[in-house]
Amino acid sequence: MPLHPEIARVLATLPAPPDSLDPAAMRAGDEAQVPPREERTPLHSVEDTVAHTASGDVPVRIYTPAEADSYGVLVYFHGGAFFLGSLNTHDHVARSLAKEIGLKVVSVGYRLAPESAFPAGLDDSYAVVRWVAEHREDLRWNGGTLAVAGDSSGGTFAAAVAAAAHDDGFDAITHQVLYYPSLDLDFDVDRYPSLRENAVGYGLETAGLKPFNAFYLGSGADPADPRVSPIKRADLTGLPPALIVTGEHDPLRDEGELYGRRLTEAGVHVTVSRYAGAGHGFVQHFSWIPDYYRAFEETRDFLAR
Repeated sequence: MPLHPEIARVLATLPAPPDSLDPAAMRAGDEAQVPPREERTPLHSVEDTVAHTASGDVPVRIYTPAEADSYGVLVYFHGGAFFLGSLNTHDHVARSLAKEIGLKVVSVGYRLAPESAFPAGLDDSYAVVRWVAEHREDLRWNGGTLAVAGDSSGGTFAAAVAAAAHDDGFDAITHQVLYYPSLDLDFDVDRYPSLRENAVGYGLETAGLKPFNAFYLGSGADPADPRVSPIKRADLTGLPPALIVTGEHDPLRDEGELYGRRLTEAGVHVTVSRYAGAGHGFVQHFSWIPDYYRAFEETRDFLAR
């Protein structure tokens, strides 16, 4: 189907992308769009704290949907091409997740490129998952569900963290949820049909992939490294069940769906769900549209299985 009319309307109002990317200015612009706390989805509690981990002190925001004796936990990694995004810019995503899935959500304020070289952000993300398991009593984790989730580059981290945990023999991660993940940072436009089909006019454009990811790749991230491009991992057996959400008009659509097929071939339980009429970023930017808010409900159902 065509791009959803509400998405098309919003995209038509946006200015052309700048000729050069200024991380500080772009971060400030994103933060300026965050609504005040009193206008955000209410929950039982939202707490900012610091996770003292093997990777260092990592800011986290803990969302508790309701009072309970114990909880399953979802650890969430925000998107932003590895140089944008924060606990604040994705606060509404974490709140919606906590509300719909009924689990405690731990959102991770990992270090960003280019100020922090690879693998700083990934190390922070994995370390927070280990921190959750180590602080089971403090967080009232019930020892059951411990999911990792992320959107876009946060989905990259979720997939890479799940793989790292498997390699380390850390078997506590029960699910991985990847919203339109960036799984192959080799941006050769002939690698996937969606890079050409959705190249222009749907928000994220194929020509923008290299400059937006240049800060991360320039910090030492090698696209051939499976920690950077999880689809490059040769052996996917033993990884946790996955929900992979893609957008019909996203340049990254096909790599996400291919990863789902490869996981399935490796014996991993996978649900791949393509959202019609959606481009990249719809969980972050367009979840106010009921068709796309459904991603949170689908996540709930997946985790319940």
